[in-house]
Amino acid sequence: MNLLPSRPADTLIVFDFETTGLSPDMGDRSIEIGAVLIENGSITRRFQQLMNPGTRIPLFIENLTGITNHMVNQARNNAEVMQDFFEFIDGHNLVAHNAAFDERFLRAEFKRIKKRFDGGIACSLLASRRIFQQAPNHQLVTLAEYKNLPTDGIYHRALADAEVTAHLWLSLLNELHSRHELVKPSFGFMSQLCKTPKHQLAKLLATAKPEAIIPIR
Repeated sequence: MNLLPSRPADTLIVFDFETTGLSPDMGDRSIEIGAVLIENGSITRRFQQLMNPGTRIPLFIENLTGITNHMVNQARNNAEVMQDFFEFIDGHNLVAHNAAFDERFLRAEFKRIKKRFDGGIACSLLASRRIFQQAPNHQLVTLAEYKNLPTDGIYHRALADAEVTAHLWLSLLNELHSRHELVKPSFGFMSQLCKTPKHQLAKLLATAKPEAIIPIR
């Protein structure tokens, strides 16, 4: 799955994990995966699965997510679910809100099943900090209210968070279009934007190379 940064940023997969804790290096595991496929700016497919990590969910996580030990005990194990998810994301770049967190769990779960994801992973949190600088903060729930994004009001469930993040990502692309005339930025350009310091953002936007934009056919 070697993906090119020249792929369009409006065609990719947005994903989210719910987990037993903060770090797979400390033994924490994934308990739910949710994802949506965006194609040409529209959500076209969804993926959601609870998974049984073989370890107990702390009470704090149960209260936060509503995912109980009873629920995951009825689910398939992580290896089976992650194999399905590996197939779901084949051929696509990825986006997550606070992507560093979700990427750690993605790579840890794939390592357990001897799979590797070689595509790009961009962060909607970092992109929001650059593009929506006037937002009160850049938590997902705050940005959903700030931009009046479609939401059912449910957070800390994987598919619900992935859907809101997808709408946020599309809102970011729309902002680049309306304010900076970047009609169809590439995934590579968005990845670069996420890493650009705020004080250099104006220069990046003003000098966007033609190859950063995907021609509209």
